[in-house]
Parts: sequence; C-alpha cells; structure tokens
Amino acid sequence: MLLMILKIEKYTNNIRLIGLMALLVGVAAWVLDLTGLVYECPYCRTQRTVIALLGIILMLPNPRHWLLRYIATSVAFLGAHVAAAQHFAGWRKISGGTFSFSDQIYIDPFLLSGCALFMIVGLASLLFVSQPSDDTQ
Repeated sequence: MLLMILKIEKYTNNIRLIGLMALLVGVAAWVLDLTGLVYECPYCRTQRTVIALLGIILMLPNPRHWLLRYIATSVAFLGAHVAAAQHFAGWRKISGGTFSFSDQIYIDPFLLSGCALFMIVGLASLLFVSQPSDDTQ
C-alpha cells in the first residue's frame, strides 16, 4: 500500500481528480472565510486562491501546455512566496522564544501556511512530470 502511494504514476494518471480536490479545498477555505468562521488574513486568502487556481488549471484538457505551465508557475511562485513568508514568521517567533500555537490548532497560521506551501509546490510540480503514456494506464 505504501509503495503504491509513493509511485508518481498514481498522481499523474489522476491529475484532474487532484485538480478537483485542490479546487474544493480552495473553495471550502473561502466559504469558511466569507462566513466568518476563520479570521480574515491576506496571506491565507492568497494561498487559498492560488490552490484553487492551480486546481482549475490541472482540470483543463491540456494542463501541460507551455502557456498553462507558465501561468501556473507564476501563480504558484506567488502563492509559495506568501506561504513561505507566513511560515517563516512562525519560525522567527520560535527563534525569539515567543511562539505558541493558536488555541484552535486546526486554524493555526504556522501549520496552515506549511500545508499550503506543501500543496502549492506539489500541485505545480505535477505539471512538469511527464505525461503518462497510454500503455501505462
């Protein structure tokens, strides 16, 4: 089971499903924001928008087209920079001895920005993995 999770073909063969999941994550996060269940944060809003946009790109008919790769990479760089900046602010607090997790750990900005960075880099990377050939499906 673990070996199956580690095979890149598992993800390249299901790129549209992964795109749909990314879109759902981005939309769900926006719903939480707009309903007031999480605090308004420009960093978080940028990250959730980037995740949703990358999801849309992954669901397009030819997501590996050079123009879509360029757009996705540009958007992903923005999202990764914002996520890294927010995450680094947490590390700065750790180094300064002032860090503490949020009371509601599931909305802690340090953890969420790390997850967003992980997702953004992963989604963008899928566009640069070779497209599976018909005989591997």
